[in-house]
Amino acid sequence: MSSTRKLYELASADTSVRFSPYCWRIKLALAHKNLSYETIPWHFTEKDEVAFSGTGKVPILIDGEAIIHDSQAIAEYLEATYPNGATLFNDPATRALTMLVKNWTELTLHPAIARLVVPNIHAMIAPKDQDYFRRTREAVFGETFEEMAAKHAQYLPAFQAALVPLRATLKTQQFIAGTGPAYADHIVFGALQWAKLTSPVPLLEADDPIALWMAALLAGYGLAP
Repeated sequence: MSSTRKLYELASADTSVRFSPYCWRIKLALAHKNLSYETIPWHFTEKDEVAFSGTGKVPILIDGEAIIHDSQAIAEYLEATYPNGATLFNDPATRALTMLVKNWTELTLHPAIARLVVPNIHAMIAPKDQDYFRRTREAVFGETFEEMAAKHAQYLPAFQAALVPLRATLKTQQFIAGTGPAYADHIVFGALQWAKLTSPVPLLEADDPIALWMAALLAGYGLAP
C-alpha cells in the first residue's frame, strides 16, 4: 500500500478555501488515523477529472491502487485498512449510534444550514461553476438565491433549534463520542465547518460550547482553522 494518499476535495474560487462538509469528515478521519495525504482541489463542474472514480462528486480518496468515494465508504475503508490506528467507531454499539448522528446531521442540521449559506457559496465558487450551482440548488430549494438571502433572519431559528441537543451534550462532555473524538464528532464538525467557512455572518459566539469543541478538535488534530 502506497504511503502517498490523495484526497480530492471541493474548493471555492480561492482554492485554499475547502468547504465541503463531507470532505471535512474525511480530513478529520485521516488525522485521527495519523495518515498523511495530499489534497487536490476540485470544482463542481470538473466532473471529467474524477470520472475515473465512477462518481462526479467528492470526497474521493486514492490510496495506492484503491479508489474510494463517498465519505461513509471512505471512513469504513480507513477503519478496515488501518486497524492498528486509533479507531473511528470504538465498538459495535458506538458504530450503530454513529449512524444516528449521521442521519441527524444530514436530515436536520444540513438543511438548517443550507438556506443560510447557499447564496453565499454561489458568490464564493469559481465563475465556471456558478450557473451549474444556481440551476441545481434553486431547483432543490424552490427559491432563488436572492429570495433565500432576503429570508436569512427567518431561517436562523431553525438552525439554532437544531443545535440545542448538541450544545447540551457538549456542556457536559468534551466530545460527542465521550472523552475523546471519533467519527461521530467528525460528521457533525464537517457540517458546522461548512457553515463557518461559507456563512456571511458568524453563526456561533466564540464562547459557545460548540465553537470551543470545534477549536479543540482542530487543535487536537493539528489542523488549521
